[in-house]
Amino acid sequence: MLSIFNQVNQTDLAFEKSPGKTRVVVAMSGGVDSSVTAGLLVRLGYDVVGITLQLYDQGASVSRKGACCAGQDIYDARRVADQLGIPHYVLDFEEKFRQSVINNFADSYIQGETPIPCVQCNKQVKFKDLLTTAQELGADALATGHYARRLMGAQKAGLFRAQDLDRDQSYFLFATTQAQLDFLRFPLGGISKTVTRQMAKELNLQVAEKPDSQDICFVPTGNYSNIVEKLRPGAITPGEIRHVDGRVLGEHQGIIHFTVGQRRGIGIALGDGEPLYVIKLIPDKAQVIVGPKSALAVAGMTVRDINWLGDNDLPVNGQSLMVKVRSVSQPVGAIIYPLPNNQARIVFDQPHLGVAPGQACVFYDQERVLGGGWITRDHLN
Repeated sequence: MLSIFNQVNQTDLAFEKSPGKTRVVVAMSGGVDSSVTAGLLVRLGYDVVGITLQLYDQGASVSRKGACCAGQDIYDARRVADQLGIPHYVLDFEEKFRQSVINNFADSYIQGETPIPCVQCNKQVKFKDLLTTAQELGADALATGHYARRLMGAQKAGLFRAQDLDRDQSYFLFATTQAQLDFLRFPLGGISKTVTRQMAKELNLQVAEKPDSQDICFVPTGNYSNIVEKLRPGAITPGEIRHVDGRVLGEHQGIIHFTVGQRRGIGIALGDGEPLYVIKLIPDKAQVIVGPKSALAVAGMTVRDINWLGDNDLPVNGQSLMVKVRSVSQPVGAIIYPLPNNQARIVFDQPHLGVAPGQACVFYDQERVLGGGWITRDHLN
């Protein structure tokens, strides 16, 4: 075995059966990460089956460089599977994806939220329906190319940040249930993307130099508002742009064009040169509230639909943890208090900027993911 493959920590791949008697289904998107995941498992001697999900109409995205889940991706996944000599199936999940991900995306924007469709896709499609399909195929595990780690603790498997924090995708996996985590494997979580590409070259995979996905898969042009307008015609309402002090500064053509924390594209400049940021969206009044950067600071917020992955229940009197409120932000200190109806109150150690409804708040205890929930409009100022 080539030395570069020894960099992969195989502890989490340990099964009661020998590799040759252990079936692992790999979710193959056609990109380099999932392709290397399949190739690595084949090299380690596992009984590997590749599955690619057809999630939406591919036609518009085939030629867009860096797009995800385009028609070319299905072709690339099939070529890799053929090269590795493993069975490969393409499953039509278009209707499920439209109902649970695309429609949710459009409705969230209309409600003044900033949705994260990748989390919904993991929750509703990949780690639910695909996982069930893997089990029906007699698999012992479902492996993906996500950069996150699954490590066994004294009580159960835990979800951890990737070794390479620049590639860490644990934020997008917070909604993974314990039952799903028990069945999942993330073989790339302990290596860097550079090593992954080196492995792809060693395996002679034709996708070794394929660019990473840059956009949401069903928004090939990167223009989210066009998708929302197409899916929800007539739901876009013009309204006022107001300053936090109450002044009406202008008009907008729909709150779907704005997100909390946005600075560029507001279309209004004050005479004193003060930069304006989107502070809040009020969908029932079709208002965009803007103001200085300092007005973005909040002391805390409420999150809903909590998924808790800790060994013990969240203490009633609260627990100090690190939280992350956007995929690109750094974790910050906060105290988390459980609330009824599967909610929690988050109180930051220091006021935090850019907290947007619809985004995820993910809880961390050092490198371990203890769960998370969806940010609501209920903020502490």
